[in-house]
Amino acid sequence: MAEGVRESSTSQLMAERAYVYIRDQIVTVGIPPGSPVDEEKLMRELGVGRTPVREALKRLSVERLVTVYPRRGTFASEIQLDDELWLTEVRVPLEGLAADRAARRASAKERRTLERLSEDITREIAGGADMLPLVLLDAEIHRAVYRAAHNPYLESTLTTYLNLGMRIWFHRLSRLPDLSPHVLDQREVIAAILERDGDLARRTAEDHLQGCSHSIRSNA
Repeated sequence: MAEGVRESSTSQLMAERAYVYIRDQIVTVGIPPGSPVDEEKLMRELGVGRTPVREALKRLSVERLVTVYPRRGTFASEIQLDDELWLTEVRVPLEGLAADRAARRASAKERRTLERLSEDITREIAGGADMLPLVLLDAEIHRAVYRAAHNPYLESTLTTYLNLGMRIWFHRLSRLPDLSPHVLDQREVIAAILERDGDLARRTAEDHLQGCSHSIRSNA
């Protein structure tokens, strides 16, 4: 039985590693929207068999990052500008809820992490950081807030939406305006959380996301 448990654990680890790798390839448009997903290539890059790759693709299909066409194969999902509007429409109230709950529930360790991330924003922008590290830092802050909300359903849902939203950012990165003012807004979100002001955290989180969305759609 112990051997079977070890094999199952190893299989789950391989599937998770495959999922993270393929997800990141799609989110950062390393696999461009509409492109076929080459299972054989992914198997070689990951050093795994077909099963972990296919399990990962099933998860990514549920998360709308890949689209499966019978008898044609699996493709990175297309991106439409309307996707950003629809995502923002559902993300705004949930992001606000996560920030509110983080303000009320964050542990001491999570609060220290958020404080460090706030300092990272100041350092990156003062150093003239390119768009890419700013986008990645913004995403890291969102994930830290989701964890600090201590609601696994909220965290799971928002992480899925964040991945979809980041993919749009990466797809349009060369055409986006300077987003550093919007990333700076995250310091206000973090400050409200650290002050345990749930109402203010909710408002600033919602304003941050709406501001980013407006900038993206204004430069379509």
